[in-house]
Amino acid sequence: MTLHTAVVEWNGNGSTFTDNRYSRAHRWTFDGGAVVPASSSPHVVRVPFSDPAAVDPEEAYVAALSSCHMLWFLSIAAQRGYAVAAYRDEAEGAMAKNDEGKEVVTRVVLKPLVTFTGEKMPTDDALHQLHHAAHDACYLANSVKTRIDVEGTWAYDTAR
Repeated sequence: MTLHTAVVEWNGNGSTFTDNRYSRAHRWTFDGGAVVPASSSPHVVRVPFSDPAAVDPEEAYVAALSSCHMLWFLSIAAQRGYAVAAYRDEAEGAMAKNDEGKEVVTRVVLKPLVTFTGEKMPTDDALHQLHHAAHDACYLANSVKTRIDVEGTWAYDTAR
């Protein structure tokens, strides 16, 4: 078993907390030293009580799912002999009410554009299989209830 940690810190800076007019800005510190400014989403808590420049938990959730998928995709592509020159995903997460009436991230759509280089190019079917294998292996995709769809495309980089 591995343990993954993050420190989440918030300071009210003397705000009158009980009037609900306090900043939701906080920070995440990870074990490698990365510090990320975080906040509630301005879609959930209005500015100035949210910081739109900071990462909100919903964005981080989408990014984490995308990142996990990408890392597995790159690993599996390398194992199968495909040379990946670039990978860009403009992932989206949709929030809606679930069957219990709770607001949740109901669907995440990964939209990776994978640029391949070299002699071996995947067919559309092979690309689909790469994404399926990455999704199947992704720890996070296996840990959540959210529907995750992959609508990937690919390109060939002849300059490399």
